[in-house]
Amino acid sequence: MIMKKRLFSCIAIVAITVVAGVQIAVAAVVADRIVAVVGNEMILQSEVDEQVVMARLQYPEVANESSLKAGILETLVTRKIVLTKARLDSIQVDEADIEKNAEERMGFLRSRFRSIEEMETTFSKSYAVIEKEIKDDIRDQQLINNLRRKQMSGVTVTFEEVEDFYRANRERLPQMPETVEVSQIVMYPKVTEKAKAKALASIQDIHRQLKAGGDFAELARLYSQDPGSARLGGDLGYSRRGEFVKNFEEVAFGLEQGEISGIVESRFGYHIIQLLDKEHDAVHTRHILIVFDRSTLDAPAAKAKLKQIRGDILSGKADFAEMARQYSDDPVSAKNGGVIRNTETGETMFAISALRDQLKDVVSSLKNVGDLSEVVRVEPESGAPFYALFLLNKKVPAHKLELSSDYARLERLAVDEKQNRLFQEWINELQKEVYVRISDI
Repeated sequence: MIMKKRLFSCIAIVAITVVAGVQIAVAAVVADRIVAVVGNEMILQSEVDEQVVMARLQYPEVANESSLKAGILETLVTRKIVLTKARLDSIQVDEADIEKNAEERMGFLRSRFRSIEEMETTFSKSYAVIEKEIKDDIRDQQLINNLRRKQMSGVTVTFEEVEDFYRANRERLPQMPETVEVSQIVMYPKVTEKAKAKALASIQDIHRQLKAGGDFAELARLYSQDPGSARLGGDLGYSRRGEFVKNFEEVAFGLEQGEISGIVESRFGYHIIQLLDKEHDAVHTRHILIVFDRSTLDAPAAKAKLKQIRGDILSGKADFAEMARQYSDDPVSAKNGGVIRNTETGETMFAISALRDQLKDVVSSLKNVGDLSEVVRVEPESGAPFYALFLLNKKVPAHKLELSSDYARLERLAVDEKQNRLFQEWINELQKEVYVRISDI
């Protein structure tokens, strides 16, 4: 019953997405028909059948559930209703983020087949159609998420509500794993002057073309070496302060709408930036990037500098937070004195078990609060290697959630529960305003 509610509640609309590698082309073997009408939109039998296949693959425990199809149809109807409202309210989406997520999902999907032809045969659809459906699905999901955030943005809970939530859910609350708060000073090896000169010559040529009337978006597509934005004409979407490296941010926030910058150097390479729009503390920019050739880097210099910083901290000549603000190449943690935060939740505590293996080993070696690591060479899953120092700020043993020690986390859980309940009630009211006709399936 709990699983059924989880799958079929209105809040579960966020779970009905195209899951790469598991969708099966049932539409090709089932005579399609309309099973529901929501406003001016239809839901087809094939849509329900595809979601049934995915649900059975993701949740084997509901494979034989007699109400599976009906529950999925109900959720699809709810999804259509919410999407209709989102479009009526002109809810905005981030197309750059949609492109990025679609590219990642398509990459994963391609990896599950020996060839594109095999993938097309399995889905009974062309590659272009599969890609479009994935983009549409991600866009719809973002619309729903953004609408929900808009509707629930003002929802808060009182201390009494947190207490009530804790008492009602105490036996079901999760066991908290061992968590830590860690600060870092990150340093990327610098490129050689020869590599910088080569990149500078390339960006200067592009800048001359722009000054001669060249189209920014077209030049970005042709020359920019930022794979995430080049094919979008250099579009980076909206970003807030602290999300860019320092030099880039200072220039971006200083531009006027439509203005194109001169050549800007960052640790990634040379940029040309154009400001498209500005909203309070956020800017919508696009850029052209020519990266530095990192095949020859001065790694010993970066390592030596961090060793010197480490020695000064241990001797009391320097403060870790101040050194992070002054020297760290990671702009997000640097402005917090090196403290690493979850960019989505703002939390600073991380479960050791959730850390990447290399960082897990480093943190596990720091036994006591205040311990400082040796200089560590970090090999990220993507991006260039770098050197870093890590400081253990806090360590909390594994424990059951308690009101006295975990109030902030319990407050977030209570807010989530309240938002879900209020969103459900809002959807129930919304359903009364939209024409819905459902057929037997």
